[in-house]
Order: sequence, then structure tokens, then C-alpha cells
Amino acid sequence: MKVTALSFKQGYYKKQNNHKVSNKTQTSTAPVFKDFGDRHLLLSFKGYYGDQQPLKKLFWISTNRNDVYEDNWTNERIYRAGMTKWVNASPAELLTRTPEQVIQSVCTLTKPNSQYPGIPSYIPSPDYGDKWGRHANYIEINPRLCAKYDGDRVSEGLFGVMKLIPAIPPHCGKGANCIILSQLYPAIEGDGSVFDGSLYCTNLHSGISNTLTSPGLFGKMGADEQVKAFNDLAHLHGLKTGIRLPLSAGQLKVQGREFNWYDHEKAYIDACVWAVDLGFDAIFFDSAKHIIDYDGYMGHGELPNEKQMAYILYKIRNQTGRNDLSFIGEKCNNDYRYKEMGFTAGTDWGRADDISSVKYESERQAYNREYAGGPQVSDDNDYGGLRFEDRLNRINSCLWGYDNRYNKLPTFMQINDIFPLSPYLNTHEIMMHPKKMSGSDAWTDCERHWAGVFNTSHEAREYTNSVYHIFENAIIK
Repeated sequence: MKVTALSFKQGYYKKQNNHKVSNKTQTSTAPVFKDFGDRHLLLSFKGYYGDQQPLKKLFWISTNRNDVYEDNWTNERIYRAGMTKWVNASPAELLTRTPEQVIQSVCTLTKPNSQYPGIPSYIPSPDYGDKWGRHANYIEINPRLCAKYDGDRVSEGLFGVMKLIPAIPPHCGKGANCIILSQLYPAIEGDGSVFDGSLYCTNLHSGISNTLTSPGLFGKMGADEQVKAFNDLAHLHGLKTGIRLPLSAGQLKVQGREFNWYDHEKAYIDACVWAVDLGFDAIFFDSAKHIIDYDGYMGHGELPNEKQMAYILYKIRNQTGRNDLSFIGEKCNNDYRYKEMGFTAGTDWGRADDISSVKYESERQAYNREYAGGPQVSDDNDYGGLRFEDRLNRINSCLWGYDNRYNKLPTFMQINDIFPLSPYLNTHEIMMHPKKMSGSDAWTDCERHWAGVFNTSHEAREYTNSVYHIFENAIIK
């Protein structure tokens, strides 16, 4: 069955009775540039000016009502870990649900007992303390995996990731779980199509990627509001959120112009600030290890130096007024210089196959309460060859690799470490090009596409149940 766009209705602003709607004028998602001579393309964002309750707006557009109903489908599939709840369902089930059903699902999971579900007027990011990122579990999701494929067009990636949210454990005991989107801004070529370029290359200040947004919302809800609604839903479920950004100059452009760190430092900072304004709590910096260590550098072009990176991270915190942001450096180890630059977490440090190695690193880095390098289950270079038993062993090490839970290391994984991908797909190829997922007519039929992306075998479902059991034990310990 081919999925069609929602029948969006008018009347949101006229019929609101139970909450205040912002009267601010929405800004464009692609800010206007000023000419500053040789150092052109310098911007200064003044904050998010979209609707202040975008999740309510999305629900109204989808349903033409404000009342949120109890979701029986969710109640029949609840996985409980103490007071924490999420949905136990396969991706093929989750991805066929509508935005209305997804919002009602999260509201049903999070409503107080003996009360009706509803969308709060104010949805803050969940409070795990200012240093939450030092101990968090980061779960990267590529929106291309669950986007809508319609011929050559790829869209609604945000809707797809939102549909997975109810089935992701919201935390790990006192530690946050944080979704990292592989993409927020457009790739350099072919944005929003099966010809879209590598996600290791980003065109800054060109709006939000069309791969993420819904054409059915055009003229009704801005791209920035759609992103903010996504973050509000994740936050309501108890998740933190973040994005991936490259650091290599040759993998960046600013409105299609070649990037260099002398002229475009401020443009880069502003792109990060804008992401935070849209509700993200974390930024994963691709190639961050190589700011210090160029051994094995696989990127293209110049990286910021140590002082420059420290300035960039300082300015992001300063301009957003948020000291609780988490900055994750790819492959960053326990070198004190990463902490001095302002990073919060490093990935792929400590042998996740050996829980004793993870415990050793946990104790060795216990003195540093602001930064740690931690283990990973898999990363964007995962080619799918790891056995289920090995993935479970790594997840167990990541979530239990400590003697004192206050010394838990940050961890990194991919969504396929929770929901295994089809044996014919792998994370790295999808990062490189969505065409890898559109090689036959099946990929243009949404529901068949979703069933083909994720592994639907009995073994895969049992694996996911085992993952949930590890999270459950970590939550109720």
C-alpha cells in the first residue's frame, strides 16, 4: 500500500482554546547573509521564532483537534522497567503508524496515572544535570533509514525517526539516552532525493534537509517548526537529542560556497547555535580525534586547531546560554586536551568486547567529571558483519562496565544495535548514499521499503528483546 500525504486541515490558530500560540513572525530557515568583504558569510542568529508549541501545532494539523486520546495499541505493547515505559514493537509496525498515533503513543507512555494523556504547553529537555553527557548513551539514527521513498524523492525522515521514538528506552537508570541524527542540514548534492550525496559532506546555512521534512506540511508548518516538534516529542519521552556535523573543511560548504576555517569560523558556530535553538542538546563532531592526532586521518581538508576548537565550543555554549550541552568527539580518547577544548565525551575508547577493559577505563577516568572517552557497540563504519551475540556482549559492557555507577563511561551505538538492519544493508553505505536503498521498485513503496530496511526475522526480534532486557536491568539496578 502506498502511503499518501496526510490530509492537513486549517483552523489551528482560530480554534485554540487551551494554550497560547506565539505571535512572532517565523524566520526563514535559510538566514540572509551580509557581505563583510573578504570574511563574508558572517551571521548572527537571534533565536527560534517559530511556533512556541510546535508539537501541538503538528497534532492539530494532523487531526483538526486538540484532545489527545489514549492509545490502546501502545498499552498493549508496553515494556516496563520499574516506573519507566516504552513500546515493544518491530520497526515494520512502528513505521506504518501516523504522526497522530505516534504523538498519542508518547503521551500515553508519559501521562501521570489516572489522568488523560495530553501535550504539555511547555516541554523542557529532560533534566539529567549539567554534566549528563559525560555518562550518556548516544544512539545514532540515520533519517534515510526510515524516510519516505516516493520515486526519486526522499522525505519525511523526521516523521520516520519520530515513529521509532516510543520503542527506544528513554534512559539507563540515572544516565540519559541521547538520539543523534546523522543529518540535519542538506548534503552538498541532490538533497531530498535518491541522488543525495554523502552525509559526510554538509551544506551549511541552506535550510533543513528536504530528506527530513514533509512536503505535505509546506505552507502550514515551517521546517524549523518540524525540527522543534521532533525534539519536543523526544524530550517528552525522556530522551536527549543531538546532531552529527563534519569538521573537515573540504567536507563543508556555506550556501554552496567552498568552506575554509579562516573565513567561515563564525558561519560554522552559527550553524551549531541554530541547531541548539531548534532544541538539540548535543553535537557529534566527525573527525574530532584528528584535531590532535592526524594518524589515520581519512577526512578531506583542514581541521580547526586546538585553540580554535576550544573557542568554537565556548561560543556555542555562550551564545545559547546553555552549560548543559554535550559535545562528542569521534574517536577521542582520554587525552586531557579534549577536555580542555570543551568536549564532553569521546567514542571508541576501551575494548567493548571485554567488560573488564571497560571497567578499567571507568576507574582510570573517574577523576574527570566533565569529560571521558568511552566504548562503542558500533559506529557509522559498521558493515553489518557483527553477530547478534557479539553486539549483545558489547551493549552489556557499555551499560554495565563500571563498579561505581557514578563512574559510568559515555557510550556510542547505532540504531541497528537495537533494531538490526536487513542483511543486505549496512550503516556506512547508507551514510554515503540513499541510492543504496532504492535499487528496486520495492523501495518506492513505503511499507515494503520499511520492511526491507530492518531485519524482520524471529532472531532479530529476540535480539531486540534481549537488548531491552539489558536496559531494563540497568534501569532498575
